[in-house]
Amino acid sequence: MSARNALIITSLLSLVACQGAEAPTAAVPVPVAPIQATPMPVAPMQAAPMQVAPKLQAVTVARGLEHPWGLAFLPDGRMLVSERPGRLRLVARDGAVSAPLKGVPAVFASGQGGLLDVVLHPAFATNQWVYLVYAEPDPQQANLAGTAVARGKLVGEQLLGVQVLFRQQPKVAGGNHFGARLAFAHDGRFFLAMGERFQRDRAQNPMEHLGKVVRLHDDGRVPADNPFVGRPGYQPELWSLGHRNVQGAAIHPQTGQLWTAEHGAQGGDEINTPKAGRNYGWPVITYGRNYGGGKIGEGMAKEGMEQPQYYWDPSIAPSGMAFYTGNRYPGWRGSLLVGALRGQHVARLSLDGERVVAEEKLLMDLGRRVRDVRQGPDGWVYLLTDAADGEVLRLELQ
Repeated sequence: MSARNALIITSLLSLVACQGAEAPTAAVPVPVAPIQATPMPVAPMQAAPMQVAPKLQAVTVARGLEHPWGLAFLPDGRMLVSERPGRLRLVARDGAVSAPLKGVPAVFASGQGGLLDVVLHPAFATNQWVYLVYAEPDPQQANLAGTAVARGKLVGEQLLGVQVLFRQQPKVAGGNHFGARLAFAHDGRFFLAMGERFQRDRAQNPMEHLGKVVRLHDDGRVPADNPFVGRPGYQPELWSLGHRNVQGAAIHPQTGQLWTAEHGAQGGDEINTPKAGRNYGWPVITYGRNYGGGKIGEGMAKEGMEQPQYYWDPSIAPSGMAFYTGNRYPGWRGSLLVGALRGQHVARLSLDGERVVAEEKLLMDLGRRVRDVRQGPDGWVYLLTDAADGEVLRLELQ
């Protein structure tokens, strides 16, 4: 019997991992030809205990941010912070928060939708490009929306020359599961990881962007070496499929591999390393169960579908994530840090290649939903707390 089949656990009813309650959504299954997958070891449910790091304290850097979502550091030490209602702000080194920047696209600010991730172009110092990920409203039907990416040049306190580079298709109704995180690879192209908009079976439809990771050039063009380019019945932007609601993404600093953190249903939050052309299973296979109980899909494994590198049950609702490369915290170098919304902590994962070998739960007494985790240019780790009066926090040693 496989480890996956041996680890079925009956969970207590979990709160929904993101804002708002999820409701059942009818969807029609879409047949998809299986993609050849390389067998991978079954993910452990819990990693080995990790030696506890020195005591930490969360120091407030800035406050008064309404549901801050994404954080990016400018070369001069200031921060760009997105607020879900649709505002982008500059945070000075002393914590002063600017007025909303001009030029930000209109967003669908409903449920989990709004202004989401903010990321700088790798050559920002010379081109000033800022990339925004957001829930974009349909111009004709106000109840429809989809995840989109736009970029503009940061000049003073405004974005100029804003262009939409990608639009998730199709736009659908509802305010759940937009995802989304954007990460630039070492070759200058970017990955965008998106949710399936709480319409499960559409994550398996290769003609749609829902529940997918896409890969694009920095100007939105489709790379010629994407895995489905020229394949009938597939969108050429697709990199991987079968994702539920990805809210964390980071590039491994040594290998260049994309890592993602994905919300499960009731249980089954996942860490994945999405590879070109692979199918990550949702909703055919999952460690999670329906809210209130009941099986989802066909079980926990299926030929042609990938296993996660790691998973959580019960859910912690993982969000922003970052690889730690600094020296501020003894023993942390090379760790993967993952924020937890429902869990209200930061998970530090120790890795052996692509295998998670240990987990340490940090800041268990924080009492706040952690939306984003970033390493600052000073080597300290910074967090965003998801609240109506959200904060930027810096983790310091006591």
